[in-house]
Amino acid sequence: MIENILDLPLDAQPDADEFVRAAMEWHFSPETGSAYWLERAKTLPFDPRTDVKGFEDLALFPNIINELRDVRVEDLIPRGYGPNPDVVGVYESGGTTGAPKRVVVLRDWWERHIAWMSAGLDAAGFPRNVNWLAVLPSGPHIAGTLALHQARERGGIRFTIDLDPRWVKKLLAAGKGAEAERYADHLVEQAAFVLRTQDVGVLMTTPPLLKRMAGDDDLVDLINEKVQGIIWGGAHMDADTRDLYHTEVFPDVKIRGSYGSTMMLGGSNERLGADDPYISDPPAPYVTFRVVDPDTGRTVGYGERGQVVVNHVSKNMLLPNNLERDLATRVEPPAGQAGDSVADVAPVTHFESEAVIEGVY
Repeated sequence: MIENILDLPLDAQPDADEFVRAAMEWHFSPETGSAYWLERAKTLPFDPRTDVKGFEDLALFPNIINELRDVRVEDLIPRGYGPNPDVVGVYESGGTTGAPKRVVVLRDWWERHIAWMSAGLDAAGFPRNVNWLAVLPSGPHIAGTLALHQARERGGIRFTIDLDPRWVKKLLAAGKGAEAERYADHLVEQAAFVLRTQDVGVLMTTPPLLKRMAGDDDLVDLINEKVQGIIWGGAHMDADTRDLYHTEVFPDVKIRGSYGSTMMLGGSNERLGADDPYISDPPAPYVTFRVVDPDTGRTVGYGERGQVVVNHVSKNMLLPNNLERDLATRVEPPAGQAGDSVADVAPVTHFESEAVIEGVY
């Protein structure tokens, strides 16, 4: 019964409270829970299997994200997957606030999330059976792998450009802005070579790199000639820039944002018909947002800005109450969606006593 609720078809909308109760049984039962959560439960001042009765009770959990810096990844995999779990990969956060945090992604969550995001692209009119160019972080970062599987899911080949966001942030933090600029130019030059020589229907990149591309008239002409859709994410894009791209720079190219992170184990979809402000709807109840006053932790009113708290609740992982390094406007969710939607996401200036540097991602 537990697995049935957690494994509903993509088009099903499970009751959020029932879903959370099933997740508590899965993650905290000795037969199915992970070694990490079974041990961590001993330190909690409540019993998740009896005291977490619904979605709102996820707020009982502490934010354990920083513990993921050094947890053995095998200890994060629920025992219910058996002795040979199908691991897609281990992914790390950007390392903005210290040592990277790690998550492990299993096949069932990955396929569900890729299908959900792909359905969002279909709804937005993005093409299938075209190749993708991903100018995104790869290696330990989840973004490049998302692009690979999205391209495969939709019938295309992925071209990719290496991007190391940690190196850019180190350069900027050390006051070496000129070196960071040269590195960004190097990335755009490589992207231009792929666009000139290959058939590319979808470009997936970050706002800082897209801005550089938009400043090159020849590259703009090339993108307008070949590319049918642009997906941006990983950094902030202001409303004026979005409007400029839609109306003047890439007027005939579909442009879509995706707010996500490694600690979400994926991303959200841009709400259709909501160009200003740009609104992100998460794949609830698996990923849910709450927008809070960073000083009090209380949920702000609709239309007010606050800091984003993310819950990831799936068979794959339980990551409740993660305070992200992002500010957003709280938006009323679509009917039936648990939690909030968010608009105009932008980074905080400081997080965990560290200055937040966006760089190229």
